[in-house]
Amino acid sequence: MKPIIGITGHVEREPENSRTGGRVQLNWNYCQAIEDAGGSPVIIPPQADASALSQILDGLLIPGGPDIDAGEFDEVNHPSVVTVDPARFGLEKRLFQAINPAMPVLGICYGCQFINVLHGGSLIQHLPDVVGHDLDIPGTLQSYEIEPESFLGELIGSRAQGQSWHHQAVGRLGSDLRIAAKNTDGIVEGLESTTFPWMIGVQWHPERSLDKSDSQALFSAFIKAASEYARSRSKPV
Repeated sequence: MKPIIGITGHVEREPENSRTGGRVQLNWNYCQAIEDAGGSPVIIPPQADASALSQILDGLLIPGGPDIDAGEFDEVNHPSVVTVDPARFGLEKRLFQAINPAMPVLGICYGCQFINVLHGGSLIQHLPDVVGHDLDIPGTLQSYEIEPESFLGELIGSRAQGQSWHHQAVGRLGSDLRIAAKNTDGIVEGLESTTFPWMIGVQWHPERSLDKSDSQALFSAFIKAASEYARSRSKPV
């Protein structure tokens, strides 16, 4: 049986629109990546019950999205910041706190930043102010160095390639996390938990380069871990 992977959706609320009220949506490639790797994707709206979902899901994918409100790490928002809808962030926070620590978690772009902030870390709010360029914003294909002793390195090797679509990144590293990958400019491109058995965040978008072997390896490892978690939950007590 395929493991069930919950993926939180992007929220665009339109309260003035009585016909729809807004949209919850997700780029197709996230679901395609999960299906290709052998999982069953489920899109999660903000109205979902986090406690109930924590009992059903076999894995959690937190995808890309807008910026996290800097108030979450005790800073004032940079003028460039476009904050994520509070309903989405609130659901993700409740869900993250409700799941079994053994459940595999994969964060992509915003999802990587989310993991860091939920562990008490901070974000670089506007990368051009730090690195002096905006090459991370328009989908530039980049190469990343994977830390040799990292869990991520065990899964995908010493280097990765991916497209970058972000103007924020990990600042102060959160507690119980370690750096798993960096760009040549020193920006953190991957992190992982030191206490959870399978929790990885990558700043690039592997779902946009599914033809790359490292992207395939990452999603395959995620689904394998979710399958193992599902089997462990089904064992009789």
